[in-house]
Amino acid sequence: MARAKRLLAMVSFVALLACAPGEARAIDDAHRERGERMIARAISYLRAQQDPQTGAWGANADGPNFPAITGLVLVGMLEDPRLDAGDPSISHGVEYLLTHQQADGGVYDRVLPSYNTAIAISAMARADTPETREAMPRALAFLRGLQWSEEVPGAMRGVPEAPSAVPVEHPFYGGVGYGRNGRPDLSNTGFFLDALHDAGVSAEDPSVQRALVFLRRIQMDETINDMPYAAGSRQGGFVYATSEDRDTIGVGQSMAGTIEETLSDGSVASRLRSYGSMTYVGFKSFAYANLAKDDPRVLAASRWIMDHYTLEENPGAGTDGLYYYFMSFAKALDAWGLEKLNVRRPDGEMVERDWANDLIDRLAVLQNEDGSFRSVDDRWMENNTILITAYSLIALQHAVN
Repeated sequence: MARAKRLLAMVSFVALLACAPGEARAIDDAHRERGERMIARAISYLRAQQDPQTGAWGANADGPNFPAITGLVLVGMLEDPRLDAGDPSISHGVEYLLTHQQADGGVYDRVLPSYNTAIAISAMARADTPETREAMPRALAFLRGLQWSEEVPGAMRGVPEAPSAVPVEHPFYGGVGYGRNGRPDLSNTGFFLDALHDAGVSAEDPSVQRALVFLRRIQMDETINDMPYAAGSRQGGFVYATSEDRDTIGVGQSMAGTIEETLSDGSVASRLRSYGSMTYVGFKSFAYANLAKDDPRVLAASRWIMDHYTLEENPGAGTDGLYYYFMSFAKALDAWGLEKLNVRRPDGEMVERDWANDLIDRLAVLQNEDGSFRSVDDRWMENNTILITAYSLIALQHAVN
């Protein structure tokens, strides 16, 4: 029975993967040209929004500021092969990031050090200037210290979001969080792994391997996840965290709520709902960790993706985090080298999709004349036009370039 399930899972991944890495892009010429025009308009809009004095995007005169917003804009711009750190807007933005490097090595302004530092590292790695190369080792050392593990560096004492030392059996182990809820989550852990990957850290690095332990505990599949909230579940997708806060250890949390799921024993029970943005973050993280395509964790996630393919919403969460979903979707599929996908329609029929074409079509409907993108929800700051335009720019770059 176990072998049959494994073979079925492998067939599912083969169905998902219809074009191997290295072959011609599935995107057609018309969509590529359209996507390039959309990218140019988004960059033009973002250039106009940069603070000419500080080089920041989304600066708040009253503070605290979020260097991560500037970092996301820079990542989107630097994904363009026509731009580099010599571009005036980019160089000014990089200077702004560097002004926020603290004595502890982190890149932040009083709050959210892991989120801001991780995204700043991704931007600095792409800029690759003498100044960013000098700043990155300290930033990486700081970021590593925010991961929940057996030991917490003494330098982390007093730092916002500093974790506690925990054994590998602890539900928080390997994760990274915002800190205000006192527990790690997949979004921050995903940005953490982005930073390590972009900085050239090996997939065999202990920080990456610890993160894989955390990922196991938020993937909703009983064959992978031994936490009580995953008992009997075979969804295969990801949820947000192993706990709602520091006091609900091991309860689990999904920002998409719960579903009534038919469990592996045939009974029906309420389980945390896997949802799109987190599943694609997990799927991308597996690529960065160099997991094999027939690894059970990869196969389970690929089944979920095959069964929940859509760009009309963040599947499971509606319009919540829609633009973050677009970015996670594109980064994950690009990281795996997936060009065309065979996916299952609601009626059960398998169809082939060119995801890059689909993404360009979807974002084209949402782009305004000035190059920005239209807000459709205010949850998770997605009423911030600069932020959602940066998310969209990154998504488009992964679809087109």
